[in-house]
Amino acid sequence: MPRSIRGRMTVAAVSVFAVILLIGSVAIALTVPAWVRAQLTDRADRASRQVTTLIDTDPIVGAIPPQSDVLLLQVVDDTGEVVAASAALRGRPPMTEAKPKDGDSRVAVRVCPPYAESCLIVVGTSNRATAYGPAMAYAAVRENAVLDSPVLLLSLIAVSLVLLALVGWGAWILVGRVLAPVERIRSGLEQISATDLSERMPVPDTGDEVAELAVTVNDTLSRLEDAVDRHRRFVSDASHELRTPLTAMLIRLEAGVAHPDEDTVKGALDDANRLSAIVQDLLLMARLDAGVRPPDEVIDLGELVAEELDRRPSRLPVDLEAEPGVRVLGNRLRLSRVLTNLLSNADRYGESRVGVAVTVDGDRAVVEVSDDGPGIPEDMREQIFQRFTRLDRGRSRDTGGSGLGLPIARDIATAHDGTLHVADAPGGARMILRLPLHT
Repeated sequence: MPRSIRGRMTVAAVSVFAVILLIGSVAIALTVPAWVRAQLTDRADRASRQVTTLIDTDPIVGAIPPQSDVLLLQVVDDTGEVVAASAALRGRPPMTEAKPKDGDSRVAVRVCPPYAESCLIVVGTSNRATAYGPAMAYAAVRENAVLDSPVLLLSLIAVSLVLLALVGWGAWILVGRVLAPVERIRSGLEQISATDLSERMPVPDTGDEVAELAVTVNDTLSRLEDAVDRHRRFVSDASHELRTPLTAMLIRLEAGVAHPDEDTVKGALDDANRLSAIVQDLLLMARLDAGVRPPDEVIDLGELVAEELDRRPSRLPVDLEAEPGVRVLGNRLRLSRVLTNLLSNADRYGESRVGVAVTVDGDRAVVEVSDDGPGIPEDMREQIFQRFTRLDRGRSRDTGGSGLGLPIARDIATAHDGTLHVADAPGGARMILRLPLHT
């Protein structure tokens, strides 16, 4: 069995057509001879009946004239003597001695007399009251030689082989044409390397499944190229983010070795803490990208926000308005991380206050965290959810975070079938977290 699709499809087409041809050939070989013999028998039967009509009252003078284009005719009396015959059978003995039985007036037999070029189908009709007395009127029709020779079978075999060859050739050509775009896609993909994913496959204008395959391949390549680019940027940005605190910590430690003092040790500890936070963020993002989902539980969002506010120190006062009984299904640690990131972001950029509201909107639980800081420009509202993205220092009161807080928060929201986005606000910024409400 061929391994290629083209070969398998060709073999399958030829096999199916061969079965159809076999069934058809057997049907033809069995039915055509029988049908032809039935037609010949009917002709002989009509001629035989016409002869009985001719001898009803008067004997036939001379040769029996042809009846229904049948030339072989005989009248045989009750003693078995030929009393009348057509010109072709003058002087010949009876074609057959077969007579009707069981009260039937008709008999049909197949005979092969030595004087005939082929076998004959003979039909005899009995008539008890003729000019010759009781007599039999026989009419014979020559069989076609094809019926008794292998010509028909050989012809069927030859035609079947030719048709199978044509089907195989046509299937090979047609399947090759159908698979040609697939082969171009395969060879094109073979040329693509991990270092250059910019190439795209040609999309045929057929509008069929192959065209859809090419579109899907191109979409996959686009996503793969985007993923590789994001991976490269991530590695580059992560290296940069890790190098900064590492360099600062090394400088402080070297200075501490030369001139030990408490400020140097404290500064090195701060750098180590920052480095640890970045590493923790990177690990969490890796788990989110891998789809790792810890166990879920039913959580009251209002209570969770209150716990986070009590747990973490805040530079600005926070106004909390929470509807009771706003419950969601999720992981407590990860949702706490979302709230921590949103609250830290608002506390960092706010001027005088931070507002938190927990409400219900249809089948969604909504958490809004707002501040009265400089706000977020509209063209930056999606950028801030990209990894290692920070706003300019004019909005920040310090050097800012690692640029991973909001991307992590959005990834966690998405993993919980929720959304996180920036909305318009009269002054400052307003982050809106939406999660499916648990009922």
